[in-house]
Amino acid sequence: MLDLLPIAAAVFGIPQYLPQILKLRRTGDTAGISWSWATLTSIDNAAWFGYFMASGYWTASLPSTAATMLAGTVSVMLVRRGAVNRRAIGWICGWAGLLVIATVVGGRIGLGTLLAAASIIQVTPSLWTAYRTSRPTGISQGTWALVFGELSCWFVFGLWKTDARLITLGVTGVVASLLMLARTQRAKRQRTVTITAVDEAESRA
Repeated sequence: MLDLLPIAAAVFGIPQYLPQILKLRRTGDTAGISWSWATLTSIDNAAWFGYFMASGYWTASLPSTAATMLAGTVSVMLVRRGAVNRRAIGWICGWAGLLVIATVVGGRIGLGTLLAAASIIQVTPSLWTAYRTSRPTGISQGTWALVFGELSCWFVFGLWKTDARLITLGVTGVVASLLMLARTQRAKRQRTVTITAVDEAESRA
């Protein structure tokens, strides 16, 4: 049964960023969404694709390819809406360069070693932006629920295969997704309280 976990991860992972794309397209609301996170997600998943292919995890190539394309789409949409973080461009390019160097010098092992830290680097901007934004109304809960589903599968699969890189990826993704879901849920409650207070004030007027 554990052999089926990559397939389950693919089911969660392939449509992962569609809810965010659809919400951003529908509302144009970028509050709480990190451009750095979307861009790093696209870059890192391209690198994960190479790692999965070199490791023989063929099924994993599907969600990593989808994430590369769809997270890249989110990044482009944020740029068009003026939500790009120009200060982050330099270090994101530097990180992409490090991934290329690690692949050329160390092959699969070198790339995998660097990717062990990639998940932490990738999710940090999303958490930073979400928790620094007073009302992160642009974040899609659907996307982060799917992230939780996919990375839970990879965490268990990594434990089974004793793959430290997949374990790190899974733990980081699960913790980050839970924190993001908690943040969006809190923002929803705050919005509900605000609307209720306004309605009560208008009814008394």
